[in-house]
Amino acid sequence: MQLASWHASRKRWSISLTTRDRSPSSKRLGPRSLVALGGLDVPMSEIRALEVLRAGRVPYAEGLELQDDLVQRRRSGEIHDTLVLLEHPHVITMGSSTDVSNVLVDETERARLGIELHKAGRGGDVTYHGPGQLVAYPILDLKPDRKDLHRYLRDLETVLIRLAAEYGIESERDDAGTGVWTETGKLAAIGIRVSSGWITSHGIALNVDADLSYFGTIVPCGISHRDVTSLARELDRPLSVSEVGETFIGHFCDVFERRIQEA
Repeated sequence: MQLASWHASRKRWSISLTTRDRSPSSKRLGPRSLVALGGLDVPMSEIRALEVLRAGRVPYAEGLELQDDLVQRRRSGEIHDTLVLLEHPHVITMGSSTDVSNVLVDETERARLGIELHKAGRGGDVTYHGPGQLVAYPILDLKPDRKDLHRYLRDLETVLIRLAAEYGIESERDDAGTGVWTETGKLAAIGIRVSSGWITSHGIALNVDADLSYFGTIVPCGISHRDVTSLARELDRPLSVSEVGETFIGHFCDVFERRIQEA
């Protein structure tokens, strides 16, 4: 279904917001169908709709423009809540709390490694994005019943913890900071922005099968005494970002009480 067309780098990009039947949350159900939610049977029509945009690999600057466009359109009511799933090429991003000393490579070394550097416009410290990492940007209107930033962060962590558990990986929150951790290291980072009207952007970065050596170019999230890990490292086998993305969608819908908006 063609729902979004946006202008980036003076080009017109057409992005399809599509759905796939991967989990009970995304099955084709009519508006009168009942869905189990919080121990109650709730009519499908009373659950808020969620569009899913699978954008592929997107340069970081264009990803920021895409988010800005979707936030404006969500605020105006032009689109439903939208979950953007993508990968970025190698990039170091700096949040509002970044200590620049946590970026460990200079411009020359970044150029050699093919790593860009960007200010992110989100909370948190420095992080890395790259191929093999699932990045999810929820563009949600938190009104009227989810206007609680602490709850929003904890809900994102719950999605990630449940996803890891589906793959047989035990993970948890940690007092060291927002995100999800295993005994081996940090599995997923979270950095969000909530703009006027309680519209969310930015989100999570889950290491699926990324080259973890690139994290050596930063002090991840400003935490120097902990390692990073990935689903592939924990399982000792390769995984695809697209497969994990579909798993993420199901758990996201369950935790945030959303239904996939079908074409």
